[in-house]
Amino acid sequence: MADSGATPPPPTSPAHDSPLARAERFVWLTARVLEQRLFAHHFRDGAADPVETALDAYRNEDGGYGHGLEPDLRGPVSQPLHTARALGVLDAVGRCGGRRAEQVCRYLTSVSTPDGALPAIHPSQRGYPTAPFVPVVDDPPSQLLATGPVVGLLHRNEVWHAWLFRATDFCWQAAESLERSHPYEIRAAVAFLDRAPDRPRAEAAAERLGRLVRRQRLAALDPDDLDAYPVAPGYAPGEHHFPHDYATTPQSLARAWFTDGEMARSLDFLAAEQREDGGWPVRWRQWAPAPALEARPVVTIEALRTLRAYGRPVG
Repeated sequence: MADSGATPPPPTSPAHDSPLARAERFVWLTARVLEQRLFAHHFRDGAADPVETALDAYRNEDGGYGHGLEPDLRGPVSQPLHTARALGVLDAVGRCGGRRAEQVCRYLTSVSTPDGALPAIHPSQRGYPTAPFVPVVDDPPSQLLATGPVVGLLHRNEVWHAWLFRATDFCWQAAESLERSHPYEIRAAVAFLDRAPDRPRAEAAAERLGRLVRRQRLAALDPDDLDAYPVAPGYAPGEHHFPHDYATTPQSLARAWFTDGEMARSLDFLAAEQREDGGWPVRWRQWAPAPALEARPVVTIEALRTLRAYGRPVG
């Protein structure tokens, strides 16, 4: 039987109390198989095949993904937000292309709004448990929040499909016309701009968004004085966003929005956020036990990847 990936032994070295080792224990205690496989791939030389196999459990016949892949949407039906998360997983393991991408694009075409973009929640979600901050409506509008990350990932992987043309135009128009916004929408815009093919246009749009972020104080630049930064309407109390949330890697266009000192303070805060159990906290509103439990390993892996991207020691 072929080896399906590295199976790391329990930590036995003096580094067993490193942030990475503590996070690994947390992942084994709490994570779904998908996040266990992702952790192994990112940090323990695990193979890509087991990640893709675990992701297949969430895939539907329509080419989309469901079954709680995005923890705040429960139930079996495919949804754009599930599919965006699936594309992020496939991108992380180098499998975001080929026949799988074609199937995803067919699904995206089937759920697009009249202007060719994506709603955050398709009405098929009605009747299944859903986070109260993502309401299900009968005729949902296009949203940059849902469309930007998907379009960005497809461009990053040089996927070309008819669906992308109008969706890309939508993202340009939405990102370049924002006058007021909120952190998750800005992050979706960055996810698009970081991978958009027209680099000069993306750089100009990102520079404008950076000024908006600072003007609206959408990034908490001083973690010791969070009261100075407003929380967006509808967000949970204390649900702030920090420079590292926008610029998850030094290569992001959002990195230019912040000084070296601001980014260093942000990364210091991120490192210090690791809890006693080894995981990082979920900052958004928690509405049911299972979604909160399933989200924390996702957040933990993202925190470790961001710290490592900036050269911070994790173990």
